[in-house]
Amino acid sequence: MRVGCPKEIKNHEYRVGLTPGSVREYIAHGHEVIVETGAGLGIGADDGAYRAVGAKIADTAAEVFEKSDMIVKVKEPQPSEWVQLREGQILYTYLHLAPDPDQTRGLVESGCTAIAYETVTDDHGGLPLLAPMSEVAGRLAIQASATALQKANGGRGVLLGGVPGVKPGHVTVIGGGVVGINAARMAVGLGAKVTMLDRSLPRLRELDNIFQGRVETRYSTVEALEESVFESDAVVGAVLIPGAAAPKLVTREMLGGMKKGAVLCDVAIDQGGCFETSKATTHAEPTYEVDGIIHYCVANMPGAVPVTSAHALNNATLRQGLALADHGLEALTDDPHLRNGLNVHRGRITNGPVAEALGYDLAAPESALKVA
Repeated sequence: MRVGCPKEIKNHEYRVGLTPGSVREYIAHGHEVIVETGAGLGIGADDGAYRAVGAKIADTAAEVFEKSDMIVKVKEPQPSEWVQLREGQILYTYLHLAPDPDQTRGLVESGCTAIAYETVTDDHGGLPLLAPMSEVAGRLAIQASATALQKANGGRGVLLGGVPGVKPGHVTVIGGGVVGINAARMAVGLGAKVTMLDRSLPRLRELDNIFQGRVETRYSTVEALEESVFESDAVVGAVLIPGAAAPKLVTREMLGGMKKGAVLCDVAIDQGGCFETSKATTHAEPTYEVDGIIHYCVANMPGAVPVTSAHALNNATLRQGLALADHGLEALTDDPHLRNGLNVHRGRITNGPVAEALGYDLAAPESALKVA
């Protein structure tokens, strides 16, 4: 198979879909790899590094899209990219379709087969291709919140860790998944007071065991959420419903009860955000203010640390990517977990939460693949 890796074009996105090491693996499996010139510069890999492992370098993204049977990316295709996709071509990347009707329509009209990293599952009920970026984003959420809290950046002027004789900052983390755990670890490490909310009692017990009393855990009722948000200097939204739009847990009305200059950091923004007042921002302009509350809603947070995140992402996505290259659509038939990543196939939506969120008829992946 001919595998293509275009340069990412989302604002301040420096990651790359295939590192030189991953390219070497694809070539070892007998595949041809085409990489757009400059695609790896954000991680310190120039064209020479890709040529050294056997990749062919394309002068333009158009050449990559035209010549490739499978496109491997990091972020969802932008409008100039989805119009270059075609029927029979495999797209393997993050998609986050539920809050994005325009992209969904573009992929449906293209006829391509689109596989979303964020809905591929594993034997333990986890999301293995999303997990490494959730780890990065969770840790970055605390760094971003700490920066946004600085007075010069519009925040309250609170140091999360405090100093002897002065109370530390208070961080509330909504959601006890991978993002939430990593955010809490960073906040605890800085010396902040940390509260975590979740609606699963077994998960709250696990969190209590993990943090050994260093984190307050609360069952997430409206009352508990309001109390925690109102007391906090920074709130991290770490809620995920796989494939679906995130629920709006913090309303605009609740902002009135928060401390002026407090920070809302919405890590769920890729799925539409879990704060009512969230709107996607970029690394160029990461924050904005609503009712005196600073919002940080960057939709590609891990792109800020591309050397770490690109390698972590490639480690997670390589095995399934090779299966797709080796076996084509048969890989989806053979592996139910990879099949769960199928979101769009030949003009049909094959993911339930996406179909429900955007009003499409659902085509079961198994039957859609059989028709093909």
